[in-house]
Amino acid sequence: MPTQDDVYTIPAQMTEPELRHFAAQKEEVYSIPARYRRIENLHILFWLIKDLSWAMLWKPLGLIMIFPTIIAALVITWQTRAIKSELLHNLAVVFWITANGYWMIVEFFSTNEALRFYTIIPFSIGLLIMGYYYLIVRKKELALAATETAKAV
Repeated sequence: MPTQDDVYTIPAQMTEPELRHFAAQKEEVYSIPARYRRIENLHILFWLIKDLSWAMLWKPLGLIMIFPTIIAALVITWQTRAIKSELLHNLAVVFWITANGYWMIVEFFSTNEALRFYTIIPFSIGLLIMGYYYLIVRKKELALAATETAKAV
């Protein structure tokens, strides 16, 4: 069971109207352990450094940053594997970063513009994963939730 320190809670600096609004929400609140949140934040930092390096043509740093960015994405995917929506979204992100990293390498080291079109492979895999989630998995989740709500009434 997560402790108070392990889970993000309502920030102390919320105003009274914000607290009332938050308390009035009927939606399920999604919270994750703080250690998971830290790796997600680190992942964003890695990704930004990688993309900045790409934009500025800093080849060595850009190449180096591909690895921690993908590794962090894989760690996040593994950590959230028990929640199907998180697993599938994070898998799509892994393929997005893979396509992005390959594209950067092609732009850094090749004059053959046609090579970038191979990014369609990982981008398409990510899109297929998202399509699977929203067209199949999510519909089943919503139907199950509606059935459970109807039973409760």
